[in-house]
Amino acid sequence: MTVPTLYHIKIKGHLDPRWSEWFDGLTITHEPDGETLLAGPVLDQPALFGLLLKIRDLNLTLLSLNRLEPDSASRDGSLSPESEHK
Repeated sequence: MTVPTLYHIKIKGHLDPRWSEWFDGLTITHEPDGETLLAGPVLDQPALFGLLLKIRDLNLTLLSLNRLEPDSASRDGSLSPESEHK
């Protein structure tokens, strides 16, 4: 059984929260700087690639993709990125 990996995906602009289901249930958070954070578990690499294709199909600008390591929680309880790709 594959354990989902947690990801943070930042895109330029604010994405309407109604898109959450289309993005496989990822949480959509509007950042104050005008960016959108998509966050949540992704089952495997093909599922991640599918999310990136959806971002492309909507002509959205991908700003960053961070894989989160669940064991590396910071003091405030949030997860810190294991790696970042821009």
